[in-house]
Amino acid sequence: MRHARSGKKLGRDSAHRKALYSNLAGALIEHGRIKTTVTKAKAVKPIAEQMITLGRRGDLHARRQATAFLRSRDVVHKLFADVAPLFKDRPGGYTRIVKIGPRQGDAAEMAYLELVNEEYVAAQREERTPEPVAAAAEEPVDEVVDEAQEADAEEAPEVEAEASEETEGEAEPEVESAGEADESTDDGDGSAADDEVQ
Repeated sequence: MRHARSGKKLGRDSAHRKALYSNLAGALIEHGRIKTTVTKAKAVKPIAEQMITLGRRGDLHARRQATAFLRSRDVVHKLFADVAPLFKDRPGGYTRIVKIGPRQGDAAEMAYLELVNEEYVAAQREERTPEPVAAAAEEPVDEVVDEAQEADAEEAPEVEAEASEETEGEAEPEVESAGEADESTDDGDGSAADDEVQ
């Protein structure tokens, strides 16, 4: 007899199942929308709505009950400060399940479990989406290319100047060595002539 044993087991023991529900409900409160299987979404939906009802109550006992289940003070603070005030005039029905078809790997039926408040969900989605990279990447690339060209243009005269200095430096010792060679040949010729005369 299965009297008063409602709810799905999801192939988990009770502690694992409680932790799963806590994590999914916390993620829903934090992000406004989560993607999960239909079975998990149906199991978590009443729990998440119960947490929002605690947030609507707003007293200390409700906050302690929410903390005991969600196990995260940050999520509880967001629940009581941001999410619950959105539903202050709504008597239940804070979430919806939107089916999105089978999953690629195992064909499990997937769904979005999301809060009914579209503005909050859209705001959370905008916070999570990064800025477009393509437009931002084009401008710095042009600047880098311009800077590289400018650097090459600045280095080119310096390189030419260094090359001219090197050639001048090499030419001068050659001239000096040539002068020394003339002197040595003069000395050598004179000494050689003297040797021949002697």
